[in-house]
Parts: sequence; structure tokens; C-alpha cells
Amino acid sequence: MTIRLTVAQALVRFLAAQYTERDGVRQRSIAATWGIFGHGNVAGLGQALVEYADDMPFHQGRNEQSMVHAAVGYARQSNRLSAHAVTTSIGPGATNLVTGAALATINHLPVLLLPGDIFATRVADPVLQQLEVPYAGDISVNDSLRPVSRYFDRVMRPEALIPAALQAMRVLTDPVETGAVTLALPQDVQAEAYDWPEEFFAERTWAVRRPGADPAELAEAVRAIRSAQRPLIVAGGGVHHSRAEEALAEFASATGIPVASTQAGKGSLRHDHPQDVGAVGHTGTATANELARQADLVIGVGTRYTDFTTASGTLFAADDVRFLNLNIAAYDGHKLAGLPLVADARSALTDLTGALGAHAHRVTDTYVDEYTLDKERWEQRVDACYEADEPDIRPTQAQVLGALDALADESDIVINAAGSLPGDLHKLWRARSRDQYHLEYGYSCMGYEIPAAIGVKMAAPDRNVWALVGDGTYLMMPTEIVTAVQEGIAIKLLLIQNHGYASIGGLSESVGGERFGTAYRFQSDDGTYTGAPLPVDLAANVASLGMRVLRAKTVRDLRAALEEARAADTPTCVYVETETADTVSGPPPAQAWWDVPVAETATRPSAVKARELYERHVSTRRRHL
Repeated sequence: MTIRLTVAQALVRFLAAQYTERDGVRQRSIAATWGIFGHGNVAGLGQALVEYADDMPFHQGRNEQSMVHAAVGYARQSNRLSAHAVTTSIGPGATNLVTGAALATINHLPVLLLPGDIFATRVADPVLQQLEVPYAGDISVNDSLRPVSRYFDRVMRPEALIPAALQAMRVLTDPVETGAVTLALPQDVQAEAYDWPEEFFAERTWAVRRPGADPAELAEAVRAIRSAQRPLIVAGGGVHHSRAEEALAEFASATGIPVASTQAGKGSLRHDHPQDVGAVGHTGTATANELARQADLVIGVGTRYTDFTTASGTLFAADDVRFLNLNIAAYDGHKLAGLPLVADARSALTDLTGALGAHAHRVTDTYVDEYTLDKERWEQRVDACYEADEPDIRPTQAQVLGALDALADESDIVINAAGSLPGDLHKLWRARSRDQYHLEYGYSCMGYEIPAAIGVKMAAPDRNVWALVGDGTYLMMPTEIVTAVQEGIAIKLLLIQNHGYASIGGLSESVGGERFGTAYRFQSDDGTYTGAPLPVDLAANVASLGMRVLRAKTVRDLRAALEEARAADTPTCVYVETETADTVSGPPPAQAWWDVPVAETATRPSAVKARELYERHVSTRRRHL
């Protein structure tokens, strides 16, 4: 039996019938579609989404990149078991997807991209917005999505949709391969009819695997743990993707091994768990980083070991340090010449705990006392950063976080991605639940926070969702405020005005760049941006987009505004101006290095001094072989 539908209609109907299942829980795989319509998709996917509106919920976006960010936020909050699709027209609508696609793929988060494409029949070349490539007739701007997609296909014939759609679902639901998946859809093919086999539209359930540990690798891992004197766990985002938090807590409690966390892994243990020692790496705590420097065994769980985590290869400094890498991806399992334990994080942690026995191998009491005391000292430093003795003055950025920290409970979700906030949050924030801390730091994409908050709120409608945004990030992409207002999605926006790119300003100063071009100020006579702050009223801009705004001038105002916003059932913004870029943060400085190359030759004293310091740090780097 067959049914005659257009390609676009068949795709929407197919997607509505896809499900995932893990641990006996089944849910829609593609829960909704985001879209902005143009000539490249309005008559194809646009018409199909109207045709099947009861089967496929639709959300209207304002910016194509933002739509991907919203979809990614939804997928992360849904533990990668449910995702959204995003449809755009051809041309700039399609190329606007590239940044969001890169973010999704780098963070291993599923999103289905459905950009329109040029005519497959070539009867109207060149169509509006077509890129003509003299040496190849089969290239369009959508090919820019190939390197940032985990799977890419261009559906040039109706019948080609069947294998393409099935391959797309395979990748979206694979815990190793998942990321952005692109099906480029020529606009003439979208509207073309075909007789489809009815089996194509039958419900399919894609099992999300939990592969266990290989026995030989497991035995080697147990031997490595038993022989270690100063082991340290580095928990990455894979702990959350696997829902392995309880298994990690059981393993850490049984062995006494301290747990440090990457940006993606923060919250793997609650901040008050005895084995939690906080953030690790360039934006880490003194406690975790000192443990990392002396560790003889680093147990990476679901981490990619980015340069922030390894302090650009300078952090893990012990002569005899070895690595045990528990990761579902073999590619990451073999990093740093480590012992691979290629398996699902929850399965492998459970296997490790069992293999160590009822009376599991434990680290010494001396080691436990050491990191417990260091953790207490660091918590005192956090308290000092958060403390605001004078409530009637303008807050520092750390005091802003302190005010939110005092108000939040385990139901709150905090979202951030770029600027000076990720470093402050990684060092200072006290994560109270497994998914409270939502930092996108794989791509650290400015503009992610507001649309991601919308996606997270869709996945967790009963939670308080906070988008923490600096002025630089806000000006990149505020457009989806309109979407939040239109759909009544009650996100909370904490907008911090510090007059510039504060994070890069500080970095620029440290590498001899003298904060050039990083402040939001008028130009001075010498051509630098060192004049008065710009008379920009971001709060008024937020209000003009339809969101309620609460202005806070002092610490006292801020506390009241945050409390009011938290109780609100409509989209609400708290706007606060902090101390200027020179004093933006206030937390302890970086506890580990990060390699940003400094000019090898220069005449300006700041750059010469920065190069001397750079060469000292570079000399401590090592390759773990």
C-alpha cells in the first residue's frame, strides 16, 4: 500500500512517528519544529507543517541561529532523548544555521536542520540567493553546513528521502555520533509528490544504547585505581548525558576519590557532597587544581579534555601521572595516552563500583582530610566574593551571582555561555541539582543564552530558568525575547551591564593587548575606545521587545528584583549595572594557565612583559605519552 504525499509532507509525517527509548522510558524524538519561512521552504515544509499541525507542533523564530540554540537547549534539558527540528529558506536563512550547528555538534547535542536549497532540476538557475560556483554545479551555500554536521544529505529525488531520513534518525539518537544533522531540501523537490510506502510512516522506536565495559578494560581500570595513591576524578558532560550522577556519587563515596568538574560536568555532584572539590582547569578552584597537579591517576568520566580543563597541557604535572578515560566515544577514551574504558558512563561506573567489591578500595584518610580542608578554605573565599556589606552601592558581578545564589534552590536552572560570567560561575556557583548549571562552553557562543533558556523552559516548564547575559552577548542576539513574549514562555533574564567585552578586555590586558577595542565607550582623540560609556539603555531595549523589566541600581534593589522576577509567571528581565570592566569580577584570579599566544616581538612594554610570562608558562607544558 502507498500514500501520495509531497516530499515535505512525507518528511513531517515521518518525523512525527519517531520515538526514542532508554531505561524503559519512551518519548517523541522530534517534539517540535522551529521555522522562519522564505521562498525556499514556504510552499514545501511550510505547507506541510500546516497540513500536519496536529501532529507536529510549530514554533516561530526570529533568527535562524537562535532557533538552533533554542533547539539545543531543549535537547540538553531532555538528556538528548528528544530534539527539535529547524527549517529555513535558502541563502542567508540557511547560512545563519552554521554557528548553531557547530555549537550542537561540538557539544554532542542533537538538532535536525532542514534548510531549503536551490532547484534540483536546475530549470531556474540562478534562483534568488543562489551562490553560483563556476567549477561545480552541485554546490550551494548549504554545503557550508557539511563540516559542522554529524550527518549531511541533499535530497535530490523524492525517493531519496527514505534512506536519508532513516540515516538522520540513526545519527540523532546515537549517543556517540549525535550532533547537528542536516537534510538539505531543494525547493522544487519539497513540493514534488511521490507514492510512499505506508511502512515509512509506521511508528519507530530508536533504542538509545548503554554499552557496558569490556571485561579486559574494566580489569585494567580496577588495577589502576587500586594502585593509585592520589587519584582524582574529572567529571565532564558525559556524566549528565548518561544520567550517571547517582552512580558517580556512589563510586566517589565508596572510594573517597575527590571529584572535580569541567564546565559541562559541573553539578555531577552537588556542591555539598563530601567528594565534590569544585571546578577544574583554567576557570577552576584552587582546591581542584592543586589536586590535579599532584594526582597520580586522573579518571576522566565523559570529558573531552579541552584546553581549559588541562590548562593547555600544564595542569596534570606529577611525573608519574596516568589517565583512565571512561567515555562512550573511543576517540575521547584514548586521549592523553590514557587507559580507555569505552562504555556508557553510568554502566561503567556501576561496573567499577561492583568490581572494586563490597569493601571498595579507598584512598587514605590523610588524603580525604587534605582535600576536605582545602574545600572549606575555598568556600570561605566564595563567601567573601558573594558578601555585600554595603547593600546600597552598585554590586560587583560576583555579588550579582551571590544574590542569585542566595535565592535559588534546586529547581532553578542557570544558563550562560560566554564572557566573564563562565569563569565566575565555574569557580563560585554552588550547584544544587544535576541540571541546575547549564553552561555552553564547548563553543562558548555569544547569543546562546536567551534562546537556549526558551528551549530549556519548554523541556522543563515547571522550573525557574535564568538566562545570565552580559551587555556584549545581549547585543549579539536579543531577538528571541519576542518569541518568549509571543508564546508566554516565562524565562528570567538577568542582564548585566558592564560596558564592554569585559572578559576579553581582561585577557587582552594580560597578553599585551592593552584592552584595545574591548570597551563600549566613545573614541578618544588617540583612536582608542577610552572615552565616556555609551548612552545605551539596554533595559529600554528589552522593554521595547515586550518583556517586563525590573531595574536594580544597588545590591538591595537587586535582591528585591530577583525575588520578584523569580515569582513572575511572565517573561521578566532584571537589569543591573555592575562595576566597570576594570573591576568586573572580583573572584579569585585564574588558578591555572591558558595558552593564548603572545606577540614574539613587540616594542610596547606591556607586550614585552606578557611575552616573558608566556614563555615561562610554555616551558611547563608537557605531552602525556
